[in-house]
Amino acid sequence: MTAPSVLVHRDQDLLAEAVAARLVTRIADAQAARGSASVVLTGGGVGTAVLAALAAAGARDAIDWSRLDVWWGDERFRPGGDPERNETGARAALLDHVPVDPARVRPMPPSDGPDGDDPEAAAERYAAALRAAAGPGEGPVPAFDVLMLGVGPDAHVASLFPGLPALRDERPVVAVRDSPKPPPTRISLTFPSLRAAREVWLLAAGESKAEAVRLGLAAGTDLVRAPVAGVRGRERTLFLLDRAAASGLRA
Repeated sequence: MTAPSVLVHRDQDLLAEAVAARLVTRIADAQAARGSASVVLTGGGVGTAVLAALAAAGARDAIDWSRLDVWWGDERFRPGGDPERNETGARAALLDHVPVDPARVRPMPPSDGPDGDDPEAAAERYAAALRAAAGPGEGPVPAFDVLMLGVGPDAHVASLFPGLPALRDERPVVAVRDSPKPPPTRISLTFPSLRAAREVWLLAAGESKAEAVRLGLAAGTDLVRAPVAGVRGRERTLFLLDRAAASGLRA
């Protein structure tokens, strides 16, 4: 795994704008190099703010939206269109405003989807879609160009919470029950899938995230205690922070 780099911005608004600009460049470069690009989206305040900033940016037209694959790192197992779903927020902030190919937008199944109220079956359905999209030699999931993750105050990423069995699961996608953060039932990529990305961007804003960020960057952190420390990109890992989230780090 790559050693992380840290970039600090003055506040959450500037952080969101900077990450959006960086995302335009990264996607356009990947499309120029390989013909298409893939991103993994995250929810939460910062993740949604990044998507809104991207929708408002004039530079968004540098992306060929028809050649972009969109995935999610985790999802609340709620009915389609539910305001708690990360997909719902992403569509409202960005995806409904750009000419994406609907067939290349891959949300995690909802609780009223083809598997009904069975998160294990829904997780396996998403794992199958990932396997089908993976290229030669890529393993069970694609080599995502950018995978964005929010960082929770408890140091969770995606829906990998401290102490839960999903932290040790080797399957690409798992159902998460009894989440300490509501709603209790979720679907999440696991560590092996998150680590398949070429670049991992960890996003955090606010003083409540400062200790989680510190743990994520500290050597020897217990991954069961702080899952954020267990995710790194194959080529690059960035902690993208505002000043408050970086306040626990030494200069």
